[in-house]
Amino acid sequence: MKLMTKELAKIFEKYPLGSQDGLGGKAKVIAKFFNPTGVGTWLITEGNKLENGDYEMFGYCHLGDDEMAELGYVMLSDLEKFKGNFGLGIERDLYMSKDCDLIQAMKRTGIKPPEYMLEKYNQIEKNEISKDITDEMFD
Repeated sequence: MKLMTKELAKIFEKYPLGSQDGLGGKAKVIAKFFNPTGVGTWLITEGNKLENGDYEMFGYCHLGDDEMAELGYVMLSDLEKFKGNFGLGIERDLYMSKDCDLIQAMKRTGIKPPEYMLEKYNQIEKNEISKDITDEMFD
């Protein structure tokens, strides 16, 4: 499977490295890559195309252990080189919602979101809901 498409490359232009800094669990997930025969899920939120054509990407990297998963960087070429069981490589989730934030993507994938990220996410959600209610009251 081709991990990078022209459509995905255009989306990365809108979400370069650092563009979603500070959003935590509210960051939009641009792509989900996964190992179809074992552990490994990468929920990518940002990326830059390098001069050599490779992509440096940032997102939530989960290698099968909720406690050891973390936000970090991964190179597209590293994902493309990987060969798992039966010689299968990393795949891109073709069915992931295009309007999915990081916490939603974690939950849909069966990943337990870290507490620090979940607390901030819930606080932001609460503030957005109360702001919406306040706005409606004064419209």
